[in-house]
Amino acid sequence: MNKILVFLEGKDSTLKRTSYETISAARDLAAKLNIPYTGVIINGSEEQIKSAGDYGLADVINARHALLEKYSSTAAAAVVHQAAKAENADILLFSSNAKGYELAPRVAAKSEAGYIADCVGLDIQDGSIIAKKPVYAGKAQIRVKANTNVRVFSLRPNVFTATKTENPATVNIKEFEPVLTGADAKVAVTSLIKNEGKLDVLEADIVVSGGRGIKGPENYNLIESLASLLGGAVGASRAVVDAGWRPQSEQVGQTGKTVSPTMYIACGISGAVQHLAGMSTSKTIVAINKDKDAPIFKVCDYGIVGDLFQILPMLTDKIGKV
Repeated sequence: MNKILVFLEGKDSTLKRTSYETISAARDLAAKLNIPYTGVIINGSEEQIKSAGDYGLADVINARHALLEKYSSTAAAAVVHQAAKAENADILLFSSNAKGYELAPRVAAKSEAGYIADCVGLDIQDGSIIAKKPVYAGKAQIRVKANTNVRVFSLRPNVFTATKTENPATVNIKEFEPVLTGADAKVAVTSLIKNEGKLDVLEADIVVSGGRGIKGPENYNLIESLASLLGGAVGASRAVVDAGWRPQSEQVGQTGKTVSPTMYIACGISGAVQHLAGMSTSKTIVAINKDKDAPIFKVCDYGIVGDLFQILPMLTDKIGKV
């Protein structure tokens, strides 16, 4: 194994937290393998790139090209592939967020690499990287390795802890102009609509989700109030989204988003296997449900059997006082 390449995403004047998590995972992996690691970002600002130094990343490739002014998944995949070849990198790390899910398999195909998605652990055994990932809707975990020369991994957000180094690194920025044609930018983002002030469930430390037990969209203020007080994101079960009570962007589960927050609070969610698949790796799970036999109580760390319409206001009031 030669080198690790980490895909970085910018956000305002910093990087996304998931990028810091991926850098930290790469740093630990590089130390175990005794190989270097570097990052690659598309149209990154100096301020964004320099922030990576706090997490020990000393080298970052900054790719710029006229075709990259608007985000294109096909062009971005070509950029990462070319950067990996230029750096002789044979281990590529992405976050398992929206952009990572889009880019990692494209880059793997271009690199003729083995691809292991949604990893929750990376270990070294007999000189090989062994990835741990959930299977069977989160009911079990398997350990798997890729037997190709180039290996691509995407890491589940909030599982790998982003840790700063004691001595920040001075980041060396390498400007990189990839070779791209119009054919590489087959699809491009033309506009972006952002929900101002709303956290994405994928990146939130705390997620408060509502299920069918919330009974209607007019009662979702109970979920929103608790989430706001805790500085968390609002989530929803598939039943809630299918009913049109909440947007699909908030859906947690097998057909929605897979989250691993520090705390997941499930309100009025029975715990169907499809929902458990999307949140069972959360560090602490709190369940509120009036059915004492609900499956959610088999996986939660703390369970409250009772009426959420009585419990949520009390819980919000008590936390507010604290």
